Amino acid sequence: MSHNNNHTRHETVINITKPTTGFTGGLEFVNLTYTVTKKKKTDEGKWVSQDADLLNRITGFAPKGCVTAVMGPSGAGKSTFLDGLAGRIASGSLKGKVSLDGSEMNPSLIKRTSAYIMQDDRLFPMLTVYETLMFAADFRLGSVGKMEKRKRVETLIEQLGLSSARNTYIGDEGTRGVSGGERRRVSIGVDIIHGPSLLFLDEPTSGLDSTSAQSVIEKVHNIARTGSTVVLTIHQPSSRILLLLDHLIILARGQLMYQGSPKDVGFHLGRMGRKVPKGESPIEFLIDVIQRYDQSEYGVDALTEFVVTGMKPPELSDDDEMSLMTPTPPPPHRSFGKKSRFHMEGKDGQEKGFDHSVRSPWNNSNTWSHSGIMQSIMSTPNRLRNDRKTSTPTSASRGYYANSADILSGTTTPQSSSYTLNEDDYRTPSTTPTTINHHHLHPKFPNSFLPETWILIRRNFINIRRTPELFLSRLMVLTIMGFMMATMFKNPGKTMQGITNRLSFFIFTVCLFFFSSNDAVPAFIQERFIFVRETSHNAYRASSYTIAGLITYLPFLLLQAAVYAALTWFALKLEGPFLYFLIVLYVSLLSTNSFVVFVSSVVPNFILGYAAVIAFTALFFLFCGYFLNSHDIPKVWRWMNVISTMTYPYEGLLINEFQREEVFGVNLGGVNVSGVDILQSLHIYHEKDPKWFKVYVMLGWAVLYRVLFYIVLRFGTKNQRT
Repeated sequence: MSHNNNHTRHETVINITKPTTGFTGGLEFVNLTYTVTKKKKTDEGKWVSQDADLLNRITGFAPKGCVTAVMGPSGAGKSTFLDGLAGRIASGSLKGKVSLDGSEMNPSLIKRTSAYIMQDDRLFPMLTVYETLMFAADFRLGSVGKMEKRKRVETLIEQLGLSSARNTYIGDEGTRGVSGGERRRVSIGVDIIHGPSLLFLDEPTSGLDSTSAQSVIEKVHNIARTGSTVVLTIHQPSSRILLLLDHLIILARGQLMYQGSPKDVGFHLGRMGRKVPKGESPIEFLIDVIQRYDQSEYGVDALTEFVVTGMKPPELSDDDEMSLMTPTPPPPHRSFGKKSRFHMEGKDGQEKGFDHSVRSPWNNSNTWSHSGIMQSIMSTPNRLRNDRKTSTPTSASRGYYANSADILSGTTTPQSSSYTLNEDDYRTPSTTPTTINHHHLHPKFPNSFLPETWILIRRNFINIRRTPELFLSRLMVLTIMGFMMATMFKNPGKTMQGITNRLSFFIFTVCLFFFSSNDAVPAFIQERFIFVRETSHNAYRASSYTIAGLITYLPFLLLQAAVYAALTWFALKLEGPFLYFLIVLYVSLLSTNSFVVFVSSVVPNFILGYAAVIAFTALFFLFCGYFLNSHDIPKVWRWMNVISTMTYPYEGLLINEFQREEVFGVNLGGVNVSGVDILQSLHIYHEKDPKWFKVYVMLGWAVLYRVLFYIVLRFGTKNQRT
């Protein structure tokens, strides 16, 4: 149960301000609070809604030119905190303020000045390392010349240690490619090609061996030294990686446990009244202390109170103290015990929800005093003071490189500071807030619409050329089926059976073309995460992605329709114009492909995608007019005939074949049956020629589904918490 302290908290909103003492810029955040509603089952078995703070009034900073590591046990809120800083939480859900170099930022501005490297490396497997980075340069660098882009890519490849893998495919489960560490470095390179001032990384060492993990963090360390503000989440870093970290933010249950230099953790524990056992890591010991308090009657609130006010936490029981004095190997995944992180309990056993307001938990002053928040949250001492002493560069150096060119050349001597921790080292911000200068921001999108679309088309064609299975398999299916149809229905006679054969051929063709598009379901589902990553920081527009995808498909769909039409038209000796027959098949493929692509953008995975497409295929087939013509379909279901994408190619093919007075057979009464009679009996013939109207409707459906696809991309596919 949590310890209930009797401290009054004054509701005062604190302005984000620029510090005056030694702080040269970086990311600052005040009162970050993220509240969600969770369902909880009571002891009586009833489900009730309860507000839960995944982030609870977190205030601090990430220095410019430094690597800031967010640490804490599993479930501490590390990724949620990173998403909050990166503008990936809806503004209505996240409360608090974030500023960069003293200028207040909103999620839109943060996305335009930052890069976010996700935990999963989502890259096109059949592009090489060079091509992947070159396309990233094309997207992110906009008006920069081609030679300059190539120079930057080559420089970045060298900086990231990817020279040996330059022309190697990225690879996936089925294709051998780069190693895991190299893939992670490529992912980082894709998002830093444009030199963002902010870099966020979610578990960049996840799934890597110790050597690869250290290599990745070394590259991130070098990136920070070029002047970027780097914030990353990391779980149980090795001792070698700890040497590369400049600033720590330790969380537990969405609350701030420590903020400052890694080498000052021992001092923080000393102020708390804890002595680090000999030979044990202070950071590991601090997390052990956090865990013991969380499992005690006081909870982590006691440690939060120490961070906020400086009041020492109450002593633990003898059993808890003994467990702390006996170092034990840390478990693979630390947890905070069985207590839910979504609520706390007071001493009376009653649940105590977090305070959801965005307010100052410290005092009623509108400024941060020397003895207030920045002292109590254990800020990083001034490491950017003017009396730095130069030293020889080492792997553990904490100095600051001049620029990226110096890093690559190796001519710069890093600088480090030697200091003694004292109370004057804590940051004391001024009271003068600053505002963002919009004139210094780059355009929202680096490229205009047409160049952007052309880049996407080029990338699409490279991927298709190297992974031709999708279109070749569909072409082979249509070729084989066209050959079979040509031999089965060859030269149907002028009889009633010949009429039936023609009708069967047309409906089978329509269904075949619809089903042949089903294999496009995985196309966007596989690219969805890449699209989300690239568009989350405005690499390109959703509209250009939609248009580029459509243009890419057009020639392949035409080839498929032409092969099938050539195989069947002459064998069946169809009567109507060949050009119209080909156009109907082509537009039919286009409309069905647009429908399937739209469905794939809505569903979350392959299984649901195929299930949805098959279900709609059955419905469209049932109401297309083959089993019951539009006149005989019950009125309650007649609208299904209108929206069925099979209706219009089926009727168009029939009109093209039978719209003439030529006799096609003799019925049982001995009466000649003309083509016009057949269309009238099916209720699809009108005095005014509707043949091209069917094509226009199919084109309309194709456009509508592409527009819906765009709407889903633009407004529904956001990598953002709500």
